[in-house]
Amino acid sequence: MPSANTPAELFRHVSAEKAGIYRSIMASFAAAKRQFRLHMRPDEVLTEARWIDGVPKLEEVQAALAQLAEWGNLEAQPDTARVASISDFYRARFLYRLSHGGDAVETALAAFADALERRAELQTIALEDIASRLRTLLALADAPAIDAAKLHETLRDLVRVFEGLADNAQAFMAGMARSIELQQADATAVVAYKQRLIDYLERFIGDLVGRSGAIAEHIAALHPRIDPLLRAAAQREARDAAPADRQAQTEALAQRQQAWRERWGGLRSWFVSAHHQPPQAEVLRSKARAAIPQLLAAVAALNERRSGRSDRSADFRVLAGWFASCADDEDAHRLGRAAFALNPARHFSLNTDAGNELPATTPWAEAPPLRIHPRLREYGEAAPRGPLPRVHERTEERALLASQLREEHLQVEAARARLATGRMTRLSDIGRLDPHAFALLLSLLGEALSAQSSPEDVIERQTGDGLLRIRLEPMAAHTRAEIRTDAGVFAGRDHRITITATRAS
Repeated sequence: MPSANTPAELFRHVSAEKAGIYRSIMASFAAAKRQFRLHMRPDEVLTEARWIDGVPKLEEVQAALAQLAEWGNLEAQPDTARVASISDFYRARFLYRLSHGGDAVETALAAFADALERRAELQTIALEDIASRLRTLLALADAPAIDAAKLHETLRDLVRVFEGLADNAQAFMAGMARSIELQQADATAVVAYKQRLIDYLERFIGDLVGRSGAIAEHIAALHPRIDPLLRAAAQREARDAAPADRQAQTEALAQRQQAWRERWGGLRSWFVSAHHQPPQAEVLRSKARAAIPQLLAAVAALNERRSGRSDRSADFRVLAGWFASCADDEDAHRLGRAAFALNPARHFSLNTDAGNELPATTPWAEAPPLRIHPRLREYGEAAPRGPLPRVHERTEERALLASQLREEHLQVEAARARLATGRMTRLSDIGRLDPHAFALLLSLLGEALSAQSSPEDVIERQTGDGLLRIRLEPMAAHTRAEIRTDAGVFAGRDHRITITATRAS
């Protein structure tokens, strides 16, 4: 168990059972700190807090305050200001205030919430500010003596503005992928927002193109002379450092100067290409341009949905319902022929080149050409002389095919009757299976195991044809099941399996 005042303990109130009460109490203490109030009593917390889950009782507030103090978020000290009698003196009364760790946690949570709620912005004014600060730096570099105070102030402003631009640009690039959410919005609002966003992006792209060149020129002019400026800024910062020996002061100065070099390098890579890599400003410009067609695609998808475009999956579901309501196989066959235009194709057998049939895998480009009389379209094809080609009698083939289908249907039904008993059994107790029953079992196991996220999960689902339902419950990891078939032995971890027919097939 972590001890009190560790980060794990300080964040426990966020996910504890009474998190709503804890968060309301900590928010009230954060507000009191902003008002320069050092302490709060339990009754003051009860009155002033904005309760998330309803106003609690005073006893609940006192218990929550004691728990927060135990976790280290608050500090408690005896309250002796309201003592009216000896009994009040001996009764436990406490004043509470934010601890150092609790204050840090509230600051972190507030920053986290702000980051989630912040909307990405493409700051055109930041480009103007950066160019202005760079011109000031050029003037300071040309001066006979460096004004350390003015230099330090300019560099800090430059870094602050640039970091804001970079952070917002990064958030924008990450957030543009969510523009597809517009598909769920109202159509009128989407159209209006589309035009505003396009205008916004075009204005930013224009400013970025117009100012990036000037900023890059200022950076190129400053780069050979930047080291003395960064050194002067680091020296001014080092004056405020705590006293230390000479070696520590030298190391601190070197670290500050290196930090300023890294900031300058980041600014330079944003507007000037290096190592065959495009500058980040160019990447941002490409992202902003790509956002416009992405937005237009989202609007197009919305329009397609509003226009009532046909949904093929819905059509197939309706057709499946018709098939399910057929009285027998003959009705199902007639429905299938009508739905999929499976008309007789006897005319395909009237092939004058029957002796030169090509396999179905022959590409059309490699097949011999079909010769057509040049006047066929104008006069039509003349009737052939002599006896007409004999229509092939396929009664025996159709009878054989129907017999095979009936036999296969009976085998499948027998396999279903063999497995779909509705009783729970173990895979190891199923025994020997014929090929059809084994194929059905493999199909059922495949459907069930494909939905299993963990080997220990219990799975229950319906088959794709809706005829069977399977429940699969894994047994201990060391158990083993073997199912013997004509093809061999199927072995694996043992499971309890229940297969139930959903309707009469």
